[in-house]
Amino acid sequence: MGWTEITDVAQLEELIGTPMQRVRDKVRPALHDVDRAWLEAAPFCLVATSAVDGSCDVSPKGDPAGQLAYVIDEKTIAVAERPGNRRADGYRNILSNPHVGLIFLLPGRGDTLRINGRARLVSDADFFDRMVVKGHRPVLALVVEIDEVFHHCSKAFLRSRLWDADTWDLDAVPSRPEIAKLLERPDSSLEELRIYYGEQYADKLYSA
Repeated sequence: MGWTEITDVAQLEELIGTPMQRVRDKVRPALHDVDRAWLEAAPFCLVATSAVDGSCDVSPKGDPAGQLAYVIDEKTIAVAERPGNRRADGYRNILSNPHVGLIFLLPGRGDTLRINGRARLVSDADFFDRMVVKGHRPVLALVVEIDEVFHHCSKAFLRSRLWDADTWDLDAVPSRPEIAKLLERPDSSLEELRIYYGEQYADKLYSA
């Protein structure tokens, strides 16, 4: 094949270089007040996990700002889980390997907040009452003990122009109903799928 593979750290560093000292030093072991404010404002995060066998998953989590993440203390946060497709790939991974990585995003912002730590699954706790949305408590919570927290720059978002509406092309790929018809539910009609993914889909976000 016509590619050159990188097989060790020395080769990698020769190609991309090494981080400046201030980049190395920005990693912290506990939350700052700015981090708390970020978590309070964030409506969306990505949770990366890996099972003992190396299989990986990245799952999106979303809620209204202030309801997605709860700060238990300077070293511990909780992320709410709501009704979903029941695959629970990431949570299955956590049961065998607790290490997780999270990225918290704010709409329109290119910089992000990253948290790495060790997670456990909690089916109920007093703080669930503070994470109620539309009358529904979380199904469970991902409780993360923080090992590392730091802010990440906006270069990826600037390069992708992710928040620039002028670059959005919602018809570049088939719609969600069309994808479901093609890959997942061939026996359903397209009209049935459009109804399923329509208003009723949004209406049932917090009910099982």
